[in-house]
Amino acid sequence: MVDPKRHLPELIRLADAAAGEIMRHYGRDTAVDYKADRSPVTLADEAGEAIILEGLRALTPDWPIVAEEAVSRGEIPAVDDGPFWLVDPLDGTKEFINQRGEFTVNIGLVQARLPVMGVVFAPAIDTMWWGAVGHGAERRKAGVTEAIAVRRAPPAGGPVAVASRSHRDAETDAWLAEHGITETLSCGSSLKFCAVAEGRADVYPRFGPTMEWDTAAGHAVLRAAGGEVVTVAGQPFTYTKPDFRNGGFIARAHG
Repeated sequence: MVDPKRHLPELIRLADAAAGEIMRHYGRDTAVDYKADRSPVTLADEAGEAIILEGLRALTPDWPIVAEEAVSRGEIPAVDDGPFWLVDPLDGTKEFINQRGEFTVNIGLVQARLPVMGVVFAPAIDTMWWGAVGHGAERRKAGVTEAIAVRRAPPAGGPVAVASRSHRDAETDAWLAEHGITETLSCGSSLKFCAVAEGRADVYPRFGPTMEWDTAAGHAVLRAAGGEVVTVAGQPFTYTKPDFRNGGFIARAHG
């Protein structure tokens, strides 16, 4: 049974522990390898994931865990409508390698094909977001924790969008123009979901490919903060898709 009062503190602890290991490698001449899809992977990715997997197996031994680096090794558990974890130990590996602080540790819990709980931690900027659907969302920044929520109406100047720093494309620009959005923020990794969740932006459109472990934790935080994620066609954005591969989506504070 999903129990935020029991599980969330453990997720926060695991994100802190994984980030501590990841930051030991940050700013060093870390060796970079490449997976079959040519995406980079470092010792920091693998070390962070090992900490998270060990902790989740102890916390919920019967729940499957779908983790990015384990999947790349062919370790893919069977999942269904029951609870399962989606883990990206280092979202934004390119940001990490280039010593830009916009990389995150992500742990999300999916139940009935929707994220219900998650934590996103950006250790280089000392900010963590977490939440559980029905229990609200919080942010810890420089040691100070406060509740967060989406803003219920755009500012007077119109909606603000957040876009990928490295994956912005013509389709995104066309969508923004079609919706009359002229102000955008740029950031990396799952920080874009968090910008909407904490009310700094109103919408995050994404048309390029992502994987479910890239989005589950941020999606959960956004849902807990009062927002939603839908497909480009406006349908619910659900999980357990073939190969855990996402299509395009719109993450938003309000419809």
